[in-house]
Amino acid sequence: MKKVIIIGSGFSSLSASCYMAKAGYDVSVFEKNSTVGGRARQLKREGFTFDIGPSWYWMPDIFDKFFADFGKKTSDYYQLDKLNPAYKIFFDDDIITIEDSMDKICREFERIESGSSSHLRDFIGKAQENYDIAINKVVLKPGLSPLELVTKETVFRVDQFFKTISQEVRKRFKNPKLISTLEFPVLFLGAKPSKTPSFYSFMNFADFGLGTWHPKGGMYEIIKAMKNLAEELGVKIHTENNVTKILVSEGKVSGIHTNGKNVVADFVISGADYHHSETLLDDKYKQYSENYWDSKVYAPSSLLFYIGFDKKLKNLEHHNLFFDTDFEKHAQEIYDDPKWPSNPLFYANFPSITDKSMAPDGCENGFFLVPIAPDLEDTPQLRKQYFDIIMDRFEKRTGQDVKNSIIFKESFCVNDFIEQYNSYKGNAYGMANTLKQTAFLRPNLRSSKVKNLFFTGQLTVPGPGVPPSLISGKLVSDLIIKKT
Repeated sequence: MKKVIIIGSGFSSLSASCYMAKAGYDVSVFEKNSTVGGRARQLKREGFTFDIGPSWYWMPDIFDKFFADFGKKTSDYYQLDKLNPAYKIFFDDDIITIEDSMDKICREFERIESGSSSHLRDFIGKAQENYDIAINKVVLKPGLSPLELVTKETVFRVDQFFKTISQEVRKRFKNPKLISTLEFPVLFLGAKPSKTPSFYSFMNFADFGLGTWHPKGGMYEIIKAMKNLAEELGVKIHTENNVTKILVSEGKVSGIHTNGKNVVADFVISGADYHHSETLLDDKYKQYSENYWDSKVYAPSSLLFYIGFDKKLKNLEHHNLFFDTDFEKHAQEIYDDPKWPSNPLFYANFPSITDKSMAPDGCENGFFLVPIAPDLEDTPQLRKQYFDIIMDRFEKRTGQDVKNSIIFKESFCVNDFIEQYNSYKGNAYGMANTLKQTAFLRPNLRSSKVKNLFFTGQLTVPGPGVPPSLISGKLVSDLIIKKT
């Protein structure tokens, strides 16, 4: 059996491990932290359960396809519930509620802007067509050649790679609240809507068409499911094994160095941060220079707070977006003129509202996220300053006192992304999906300098997000399997 070493244990690494083991390879995963999951780890404290990283379950079909590839179903591992409402958006003078069907969402749009529902149905119809092409055609390509993007479906949509989401949304809708609502999903792709190709409207179909879901027990249930599946397939997982060197002999990968010893392998797949992975190589084997990495557009970092409340909170849903300040200004302070935001938007997640297993009786668990530029100064004083800013607004918008009900809070920011995940500049989501960073223009799945060395995850193909990470693991595995 050919031996495969996989560095890291996030979604893409676990995905790759399953596909490689199914194909008959001897697979070992090496993870630097004490638990698997990468950025999708879990925090448990005083009866509260928090997902440390991803908290949105979108594109359920991608998860279904992954488990189906192994003769399994998601329901074999975890219970999945569709949220209704999917989420609330708090503005300074109104609240928009996104429910679980297009008819309901159209009624909400009509409440805000008369005549907008017909424009919405047209927009989402085109977004669904893009989704079908993206998921069934484009993202299943390994990014080795620009010709991969040339199909009869994409040729007829080539203009959508040169128009932006903002242009498509703003020609149909005038109300700024509806514009923000429709531009928000592409933030998962890590770039401003004005820089994201309109083809990526498929994220709007993922939102309104497929809905927002919750795995009972939290997003970490998916990681546990994938770990269990991997081990069922024979994968060996080694935690607390920090890989400090990728070993190369005569231009071919020969293994890794971890915990003071060399481990040999025929193939190495790194699901760790791509930039960090290349620092594990001698300079002559690196594909990309520091100037290359520095010149790229990165998705935001995040300031995160995990909070245990001693009471149930009101006027909230499972997912809540606070867009009660200037959306465009905050985006500029992330992408155009990186700085700590002057008046940040933020996201608040309370899974215990719909899942009682995630907090003690009568309590609430809160996950707060402020998107910020990567590579910012990160100090305890700044964390406290922004905690006070968002909690003051949170209390005002939801009409309740919560600061006196906090049992505990923990934070996570740029320094933690760097220290715990070796994240380049402390980014949270990887490299943005701009036109110049799409498909074959992203860092390659396969090393051009070292034979049998491969990469997977959010900095490579197909891009950031949990579903793309699952697909990335499959793509890199297919390259190796076809090679051998």
